Amino acid sequence: MLLKLTGSSCSGKTTLAYSVGERLERVAVHDFDELGVPEGADRRWRNRMTEMWVRRALEYQDRGVDLLLTGQSPMGEVLASPSAPLLDGIAVCLVDVSDEVRRGRLTMRDPGRWHAPAVDAFLGWAAWHRQHAEDPQFRPDVIIDDSWPRMAWHRWTGWTADDRRWCTHLIDTTDQPVAESADQVEQWVTQQRDALRSGHLALSQGWSDQTTARANYGS
Repeated sequence: MLLKLTGSSCSGKTTLAYSVGERLERVAVHDFDELGVPEGADRRWRNRMTEMWVRRALEYQDRGVDLLLTGQSPMGEVLASPSAPLLDGIAVCLVDVSDEVRRGRLTMRDPGRWHAPAVDAFLGWAAWHRQHAEDPQFRPDVIIDDSWPRMAWHRWTGWTADDRRWCTHLIDTTDQPVAESADQVEQWVTQQRDALRSGHLALSQGWSDQTTARANYGS
């Protein structure tokens, strides 16, 4: 199963994931960027890397291990990855924080690195994430335009906000101790794993066309 913590920078995704990973059995924790980010990384690079991590999740799945992955790929990119339908289950959680706190964290984490336009871009990306989590019809062009040709956007672009498969959990870390946020992530992971085992996970195998996915997998 792939458990994805998504959101814009400095919401606390990686800190929370590694904290939770120490508490849970048969869960591997990875950060999307841990292999490095090349100069000029663009949307197509993020698409290809999302597919790489989906395939890594499939490798873990074969060993009975779930992958808890942090990164900025939103629900739509995960579902459109060529190999996504081969996963036993997919669950996505948006880890968010207020703009004021995010701005402060960016300044503390990377002093002098980000000028005002770059910070505004992070905040705009965060605002888009919030809307995308609620409604698949909100500005899909933001991730679809100029994307990797192998992405299967058609899997969800016809969905509406009331489709039960379009379900992104929200954890807001604003003014919240790390330990409390970590508890919420742990609870979310446990609930998604229980839902998969009981057959109630919305994004379990069968949510998309398996035949097409198997044809793409390995090509």
